[in-house]
Amino acid sequence: MDKTMVMVCGHGSRDEDAVREFEVLVRGLAERFPRLQLAHGFLEFARPIIRQGLDKLRRAGATRILAVPGMLFAAGHAKNDIPSVLNRYAAEHPGVTVHYGRELAVDLKLLRAARDRIEEAEARAGGAFGRSETCLVVVGRGASDPDANSNVAKVARLLWEGMGFGWAEVCYSGVTFPRTDEAFERVTRLGFKRIIVFPYFLFTGVLVKRIYSHADEAAARHPEVEFVKAGYLNDHPLVFDTFVDRVSEIQTGQNLMNCQMCKYREQMIGFEGDVGAPQASHHHHVEGIGTGPAHGHAHHRHGHDHHSTGHHSTGGGDESGDEPGTARGGAAASS
Repeated sequence: MDKTMVMVCGHGSRDEDAVREFEVLVRGLAERFPRLQLAHGFLEFARPIIRQGLDKLRRAGATRILAVPGMLFAAGHAKNDIPSVLNRYAAEHPGVTVHYGRELAVDLKLLRAARDRIEEAEARAGGAFGRSETCLVVVGRGASDPDANSNVAKVARLLWEGMGFGWAEVCYSGVTFPRTDEAFERVTRLGFKRIIVFPYFLFTGVLVKRIYSHADEAAARHPEVEFVKAGYLNDHPLVFDTFVDRVSEIQTGQNLMNCQMCKYREQMIGFEGDVGAPQASHHHHVEGIGTGPAHGHAHHRHGHDHHSTGHHSTGGGDESGDEPGTARGGAAASS
């Protein structure tokens, strides 16, 4: 008889606050699944690493593991790195079957959570300006995957129209364009009296703190414009609900991905050379090295698309991102 357990796969961060927030999420999810044992692991920096989390479940008797990426959108981490780790683990332990779920994606629950974070920021700032006088700036992580980047733009558009802002801009913390400092400078010239900066991230970390710092710098340069910093998604109850949905999808066989727009499966304009690239994790050199300033690691370009000020995935934690299916962009091990 199969013994089913749940594995939450995070990216990991050099920032200890980000790791703590991820662990709060894991504890909350464990409460949502009282009949299923749950473990977690990280791709890099923090411990336990994913393999250690899988070991914990296997030692507890797991024969069927439902693994979900703790990330907002599907980019390289969810399409490559996590499936690579899970596939290798399943191959090494034939008594364990691993089913891999999809990323959180553009979801109505998360949009409502985002609305709440923005409204909380408006309430703190007071009612000096209406939404017609306000520009919303949605900041995504930034990825080398155009499909993941387009999801940030879709989220911004849905919030813009749904909440009635005068305008909305999209920018990214790294890898792609426009970058936060460029975007903040540009929107100050649009004539809006208030600019709300909303990092569409799951957790805090180096990148979120940098976004807020850039907002402070822009506000100092432009005292005529009010900059309001909204909180990221973090432990909003609807975030927990969305993760529960992703686990349930694996169990019911509704584990659907947007593979038609995946640059590894189809020839996306400007990314034609990525089709059929081998699925492999690129995080062995930073697996479990630890968090905090004593474990600083310069992520220069080393054969994959971690570069500039951010990493290549768009998602949660300090550096995170991504997908289900088989092989590249599919379900790891089995689905």
